[in-house]
Amino acid sequence: MARLHLLLLPFLVATVAVLVSPFGRTLAKTAKKSDDIVNGPLLTSKINAKRTLIVGPEDEFKTVQAAIDAVPVGNAEWVIVHLRSGIYREKVVIPETKPFIFMRGNGKGRTSITHESTSSHNAESAAFAVHANNVIVFGISFRNSARAGLPNTPEIRAVSTMVSGDKVAFYHCAFYSPHHTLFDDIGRHYYESCYIQGNIDFIFGGGQSIFQCPEIFVKPDRRTEIKGSITAQDRKEEDGSGFVFIKGKVYGVGQVYLGRANEAYSRVIFADTYLSKTINPAGWTNYGYNGPTDHMVLGEYNCTGPGAADASSERVPWARKFTKEEADKFITVDFINGKEWLPAFYY
Repeated sequence: MARLHLLLLPFLVATVAVLVSPFGRTLAKTAKKSDDIVNGPLLTSKINAKRTLIVGPEDEFKTVQAAIDAVPVGNAEWVIVHLRSGIYREKVVIPETKPFIFMRGNGKGRTSITHESTSSHNAESAAFAVHANNVIVFGISFRNSARAGLPNTPEIRAVSTMVSGDKVAFYHCAFYSPHHTLFDDIGRHYYESCYIQGNIDFIFGGGQSIFQCPEIFVKPDRRTEIKGSITAQDRKEEDGSGFVFIKGKVYGVGQVYLGRANEAYSRVIFADTYLSKTINPAGWTNYGYNGPTDHMVLGEYNCTGPGAADASSERVPWARKFTKEEADKFITVDFINGKEWLPAFYY
């Protein structure tokens, strides 16, 4: 299947699905995920920032946080914070008072923010945190370099990234941690062609988020005998939140569940996704949750591979197998109102 070179769209020929800008112009057609291109020219042209702050050993800003701190409080115009290739060993926080930041690396294999941090509180352990609205991130790896959890210490958290702002998007990024990797806390979020690695509840929170063409890798965890879960979604009532995974792949070492029934209205959908044998045949677990499962929306649509529901008759009875009509309202950026705020997206 053809790959979309997302950032070279003017030169492509349409083949499958339409990629659209919020300005109504067709950008290209695509089948799957795009390549990393240094400097993200498509996003840069769409965001059209008037100011760029450059971070690097020989540039004005030597640390990422120093550049973030230089963005004015109450900022109302897009500012690019460009990270040169390299490893930035620091904790980075974008506070809620610093919106409209486009944080741009040189590709997730070239630019990395790394910090070792553990805590009994998820938010405090995050190596990178976004609390502001209207933040776009391209081509950066985020790693919590804490050691893998030790046996009998399950309370220790080592979050790679926490996202609690609204209208936040990550393109071609990677997230690494021994376990609680991505704290997708609250707000509307979009992750396109991102790599996410972990084990126990490693994509968790109450966000309203689409993961388009994700690559999810499961690592073993020594802290507990229970099998981990990819997701633990915190939807507590009938609201818009939920996690939707589209056209990705899941693989790794050992076995995990697709998700854990974390709250009464937890909502997670895997659609058009390849699921390897790392997925436990039961698919989902309610470990640690004793409430009803009637209102949960946890299930699959058109998934393939040895870990998919069609390959097993052992799914828990409260898991859902969606019809096309049921899935359609989730597998579009309309689920996050993306046409109103995303600079580029898969339609």
